[in-house]
Amino acid sequence: MINQDLKLNFSKSYDSQSEIRNEKEAPEWKEAERETFLNWLTEENKETLLDLGAGPGKDSLYFKKNGIQPLAVDISARMVAFCKEKGIPSKVMSFDELDFGGKKFDAVWAMNSLLHVPKKDLEEVLEKIDTVLNKNGLFYIGLYGGEDSEGIWEEDIYEPKRFFSFHSSAAIQKLVSRFFTIENFVVLPPEAWILNLRFSH
Repeated sequence: MINQDLKLNFSKSYDSQSEIRNEKEAPEWKEAERETFLNWLTEENKETLLDLGAGPGKDSLYFKKNGIQPLAVDISARMVAFCKEKGIPSKVMSFDELDFGGKKFDAVWAMNSLLHVPKKDLEEVLEKIDTVLNKNGLFYIGLYGGEDSEGIWEEDIYEPKRFFSFHSSAAIQKLVSRFFTIENFVVLPPEAWILNLRFSH
């Protein structure tokens, strides 16, 4: 289980930045990745999507407008409030607490959210994701990488300062391949790992 103090810090950090993040535009590379994943979903007739670390719900809204039924989860109650304002079904929830009463999803979208999971807890989180994906479901992970380290980012402008976990290319591929089949792996500058994965069971 992810440390409770760490989860509380994330909640406070993102609560305090929720309005700013709701107004902020996504960079072009994120929009391009979102469109690419939507094309995958459309080609394979996927209908439902779990948005992990959804923030104010901009990605969920994009998928909803394009015919996908999203469920947004975030550890920040204020972020979830913004999701609900956009008409998106959403819940306050941590990655290690994924429980939807047996409901499964055709896809999971995790854009720059799992980078907050400590390395010792990431396998558990991947197992949770494994259990909520339908057979042949698609799983997208966007991470910052390029090094193998973790800890509090001391230069962070957020308060409390956030914890980040960084993975090398080889390490993250080795870990996720225990649960999923890697369909596509892309490195975008500056050192953003993009993994498109398929549920392998």
